[in-house]
Amino acid sequence: MRGVKRFGVREKLSPRYIGLYEVLERGAVAYRFALPPQLADVHSVFHVSNLHKYIHNPEHAMLYEPPELQEDLSYEEFPVSIIAREVRKLRNREISYVKVRRSNHDDCEATWELESEMKTHHPHLFEE
Repeated sequence: MRGVKRFGVREKLSPRYIGLYEVLERGAVAYRFALPPQLADVHSVFHVSNLHKYIHNPEHAMLYEPPELQEDLSYEEFPVSIIAREVRKLRNREISYVKVRRSNHDDCEATWELESEMKTHHPHLFEE
């Protein structure tokens, strides 16, 4: 599975779980789901190891908005904010990193990026 692109994005930014869908069939080790028309190109049968159990809580409000998927099952993703800064020290130099939260991802899925590259490509994140 190394290097496999899922839903048209790089491996580290691929969505781990993409939504809650109705179960149509239950097999011994696989489930068939009713997927929306945007995911018509995705096979609707998933192995149980790929599923995440949902524990119902009546106070839990579902505010899930699926990303706008294009025809090739990709979606636009952009950095939203900087969560943290860090300077990593090597022998001869120091390298500045920033932890970036991207659209359609939670804070737990934020990635560390080079501060210099983020300043050149996304200067609006550094304006205060």
